Amino acid sequence: MLELESGKLRARICPEAGGIIAALEWTGPDGRLHKLLHAPDGAVPSTAAPNMMGSWVMAPFANRAFDGLVDDGETHFLVPDNNPRGGGNIHGFGWQSAWEVLGHTGSHTVLEHRRSEGPDPYRYRVTQEIALDDAGMTIALSITNEADQALPYGIGHHPWFPCAADTRLGLTASGALVFGEAFRAIASDPLVGGGPYADKPVFATGRETAWSFLGWDGTARIETPSTGLAIVLTASQSLRCPVVWAPGGADFLCVEPQSHAIGSPSEPAARQAAPLTRLRPGESLEGWLRIVPEAI
Repeated sequence: MLELESGKLRARICPEAGGIIAALEWTGPDGRLHKLLHAPDGAVPSTAAPNMMGSWVMAPFANRAFDGLVDDGETHFLVPDNNPRGGGNIHGFGWQSAWEVLGHTGSHTVLEHRRSEGPDPYRYRVTQEIALDDAGMTIALSITNEADQALPYGIGHHPWFPCAADTRLGLTASGALVFGEAFRAIASDPLVGGGPYADKPVFATGRETAWSFLGWDGTARIETPSTGLAIVLTASQSLRCPVVWAPGGADFLCVEPQSHAIGSPSEPAARQAAPLTRLRPGESLEGWLRIVPEAI
């Protein structure tokens, strides 16, 4: 476990459990301690199933490769099924791996995950640089193709944010995937007026929420008046295909900055809307996200 601290911010990171940022906490101006990431008391990060807490890297693609298929129209192969519920690969391999610590100071660390073998052609190096300053946390991601052939790649980060009955989400996007069964994309549509969260509605609806947005403006704001906390998430131009998800009645919501749409590895409609990035040997894909707390 690594601990980072800067000003009123503290983070705990588990390199051995998928490089997860297991906790991010902020002491507000009134002295109250706020959890900026969903982190249930006593929860222990695991590599057995995707962690429903903290924030962690998705690589070499984000979200789902249905039936384990990766097909960008030029290269076609299968990756191992790692979804406890079956149906293919979920979130790639980074969350199931032990990450090496390349550097660590009181407010900054660099972690690395490398894949050099497997039944599929993916061979790559991923780094995440996690830095706290007095205002917030920045995560910089980079994936480099170390295979001997060009391959399709994607990256993302999967934050789980606290959500109460009065939590509001503000986010503007120009389009979204249209889902068929089990979140498989069947089309994409433009959104009118910036989409369902443009006016910052109360998020909790009592039912499952699932969106794969396109043309995001790069900023999401999560406000919870009952706790006096706002969380502002921003992301680089390369991570402008966020997924918003929560099951019905959950005490969290996910806003996941990623480089491509849900199912882009395997689903033609998702690939057409926001594909993976084809990297030649030695080429890299980079991105960043930032989480900043505010008192309201």
